[in-house]
Formats: sequence, C-alpha cells, structure tokens
Amino acid sequence: MEPRIVFGPDTSDQTGQLASEYGSERAFLVTDSGIVTSGHVERVEASLGASGFQVRRFEGVNENPTSRDVKACRRALGDWDASIIIGLGGGSSLDVAKGCNFLLAGGGGMEDYRGRDKAKGTLLPMIALPTTAGTGSEVQSYALIEQEGTHQKMACGDPQAIPKVAILDPTLTVTQPRFVTACTGLDALAHAVETAVTTGRTPASSEHSRQAFKRIPTNLTRVLAEPTDLDARGQMMLAAADAGRAIEASMLGAAHAMANPLTAHHAITHGQAVAMMLASVVRYNACEPDIATIYAELAREAQLCEESSTDAEGVSCMAAKIEELIELAGFEGKLSAIGVSREELGTLAAESAEQWTAGFNPRKMTIAAFGELLEATF
Repeated sequence: MEPRIVFGPDTSDQTGQLASEYGSERAFLVTDSGIVTSGHVERVEASLGASGFQVRRFEGVNENPTSRDVKACRRALGDWDASIIIGLGGGSSLDVAKGCNFLLAGGGGMEDYRGRDKAKGTLLPMIALPTTAGTGSEVQSYALIEQEGTHQKMACGDPQAIPKVAILDPTLTVTQPRFVTACTGLDALAHAVETAVTTGRTPASSEHSRQAFKRIPTNLTRVLAEPTDLDARGQMMLAAADAGRAIEASMLGAAHAMANPLTAHHAITHGQAVAMMLASVVRYNACEPDIATIYAELAREAQLCEESSTDAEGVSCMAAKIEELIELAGFEGKLSAIGVSREELGTLAAESAEQWTAGFNPRKMTIAAFGELLEATF
C-alpha cells in the first residue's frame, strides 16, 4: 500500500486538515532542533492547532539516529495518548518517528524489529513531511536505525509503518544548507540507479526508478546553482519519493553496502559516501549485458547521451554524470582524500559484504569484489 501524496508549495499548511482524517485530539510531532529553528515546526503546529489538535513535540532527533534516539523519543511520548504521529524533517526524523511507533505498539528496543513484518500490535497512523529530497523515507515501510554501540544499520520494516500521507512541500526544503541539499540529492540519485538493477526489481519498481532518474541530474544541478528554485526543488522531492517507492520492492545494492561502513568508521554523511562508490559500482555491474542495457536506457531518457548511443556509451555517460555531480556538490571523489587509508580497505570490504543490501546487487558480491571496488575509488 503506497501513501497518499500531497504535493506542492505550501501544502504543509494542510497538515491539520489531513491529520483530522486519520486521528483526533492529540498529535505527537517528531523533529530535530534545526527544523525548529527554521520555523517549519511552528508552521505545522499552527496548522494542527487550527484543526483542534493538542501537540506534544520531540525535537531531539540526531543525524544517523541510533536505537538510543528512538528510546528517547518513546520516553518523550510517555503515556500521552496520541492519536497520530507527525514526522517532520529529513530521513532521520521520519525514521525515528517510525521507530517510536514500533516501540509504542510493541515495546522492547529497535533490535526487536530488525527485518520485515516485525510490528507487534497496531501502529498509529503517521503523516510524513520531509524537509529534504533524498531518503524517500516518507513513502517507505522501513526505518533505518543504527544499533547503539556497533553503528550497524538496522532496517526495521512493516507495512503498517508506511505513512498514511506524505506531504511534499518544496518550501520546506529551501532552508537547507547547500551541503544537505547536495548529500540528500546524491542519495536520491543512488536510490534511483541502484533500484533500477537489483535482483528484486519489478515492473512497478523499475518504473519508479526510471521516473526518479529522469528528474535528478537536471534538477539537482538547478537547486545547487539556485537554492530558491521551487520548481526544481519540487521535482527533486518527487524524484526522491519515486526512488523511495522503488526501494520498497527492489531494495538497494553494493554502493549502499559500502556506504554504511564508511559512515560508521569515518562519519562521512551517507549521501556523500554512497555517491562516492556509485560510479565504480555502475561500471562493475555493467559487465552484465542486461544491466548495461538498463543503465544505458536510463542515461538516454535523462538525455545524458544521444538516443543512438551504444549501451557502453550510455554506461560511460551515466558514470561520468555521477562523478560530475559529486564534483559540482564540492565533494571529494576519492577515499584517500577523506582520510581512508589503504590498510583499511580489507576491513571495509569485509564489513561491506555483511550488509543486507549486498545480496540484492545484480552482480554477485564477494569480499574480493568489494575490495576491488574500494581500491578503484581509493
């Protein structure tokens, strides 16, 4: 079941009206302190108040949230009888809101919900208001939470956790720092590219991947050049949501598997980490002719190359565009430039092979294959 999408500038002002269709009286709003400072929380709370809601707020979400963050959110809710949960912020806020919902219904800790179909009891309805265009969490049934202490990512999912409504209001993304715009945009790019070729892809997920990728190269370039371009920001939000819906069926691949250890060991933002590895993964996977064809079709539709180009030329254009966007974002493209040592590559390769997304990559991944990819990006 996909969420209802409400799209357009200022649609966040409809939050209270939309919430009243799913709950009454009490809304629990999950966000972070930066979103409070931006004024977005006040705006959403005003909309909820106008529709008769009392609001309790948790604003303690951290980047790359851990199981401890989710427990803190659950403690903040306490025994207050909320009827609906509102997630407002980036993917971290939306994931913590989902995590809190799991704990509210079933107790325990996030480790108890790792995997698929793990909800215990009935989850509250949720409305998601992303303030970034990247993770696609607003349309997904999974919360991605780090295990406290180990920094290993836990994918905790259940169909009940899919938000009832995703409000895509591009005015909420204008206040992002350029760094956040770049990281989240590159994350959406990686989602579109990886979901298009995974072993779990379906006709429906492939269409979502295609629609996402068509929008991203041009519109990410536009928003990096002109942050107030609401049309481009809106297109990026739609692209992120499409890519997020693709993840539901197709999952992700080797680039995401390598990104998680990089983030754990070097505190590299997820979007930057996954983008750094993406071009190498594209070239690696393109050794499979059917995968090369998919990449090339995406490149042609996004007008990265001529319609008459060969599959090899299309793959080359896609990889080159990924590297161009990384440079445009102002990020380093080589692991050595961000403090990774060659001696670490073996450890990173071994940890990458343990990531759940590695199993969905279209070309079989081994520790040796991950080592080859890390060396290529070193």
